[in-house]
Amino acid sequence: MISLHQLTFHYRKDSPVLEKVDMNLRPGRIYGLLGRNGAGKSSLLYNICGLLFPQAGDCQVLGHTPSRRSPAFLQQVYLLPEIFQPPDVHVREYLHLYAPFYPAFDQQAFYRHMQALEIPETQSLQALSHGQQKKVLIAFALATRSKVLLMDEPTNGLDIPSKRQFRKVIAGCLEEDQCMIISTHQVKDLDSLIDEVLVLEDHHIILHEPVTRITEKLSFRQVMSLEETEAPLYSEGALKGYAVVAVNHRAEHSRLDMEMFFNALMVEKEKILPLFNQ
Repeated sequence: MISLHQLTFHYRKDSPVLEKVDMNLRPGRIYGLLGRNGAGKSSLLYNICGLLFPQAGDCQVLGHTPSRRSPAFLQQVYLLPEIFQPPDVHVREYLHLYAPFYPAFDQQAFYRHMQALEIPETQSLQALSHGQQKKVLIAFALATRSKVLLMDEPTNGLDIPSKRQFRKVIAGCLEEDQCMIISTHQVKDLDSLIDEVLVLEDHHIILHEPVTRITEKLSFRQVMSLEETEAPLYSEGALKGYAVVAVNHRAEHSRLDMEMFFNALMVEKEKILPLFNQ
C-alpha cells in the first residue's frame, strides 16, 4: 500500500532530513510514527502525500507516485496537518465545499463522529476553539474514507477528555482496506491504538515492529525496588517505586507502555535494537 525505497529528502543539500528510508506499510493497520521533535516525522508524511518531493529514492502509494499528484491519488489520501487555518465558514458549508473531493465521503459517519466528539454542528468554524476545530477536522478526515489517512500530531490542542474521545473514535473506524499513520511525540496518547510502531531517528526508520513483537521481546512492569527484577534495560521513578523495561526472558505478558518504550529506545538503542534482529 505504501512503499518507500531509499527515499532521501532535505531542505538544504548538506543537511538531510530523511536518508535512504526503506518502509513497507500494509492496509488494515494503524501505525504509530514516533520520534523526537525535529526528527522528520512531518517531512515523511508530506512526502507520502505528495506535498514534498524526495531528492532521491522512490515513493509509491496505492500504485501512484505522490509527487505527480494525480486526481486518482489525491482522492484516496488525506493529511490532517498539525498546524491549520480553517476558513470562516459554517461547519455544514465546510462539508459542502470539501467533501466532493473525496468520492467515498460518508456524510452520516461525519455527523456520527461529530456527535462522539461532542462538537456542535450549528456554528462557524471560526467561532469554535482550537481544540474543537481540530475535532471537526478529525471527523472530516475519518469520513473521507480515504485509503491512506495521515495524521500529524492529532492530539495537540486536545484536552484530556477529548483525547479519550479521539482514541475511542479512531479505534472503531478503520477498515481493512485503509492504512493510517499517526505521527506524535505525545506517545501516551497512542497507547492501545497502535498495531505497529515506527521510530524515526538519525534520518532513518530505526525500528518498525508490531506491538505484539515488542511485548514478546520486552516486559513492562512496576516494581517497588530495582532489586526485585533482573538488570533492567531502562527504569524511571514512579509513584510506587519504579517503572521498568526489561528483556522478557520468561515470556511474560505485559501491556506496551509506549512512552516508556520510546524513552528506553532513545537512551539504550545499542541494547534494544539488537533484540529485534534476532
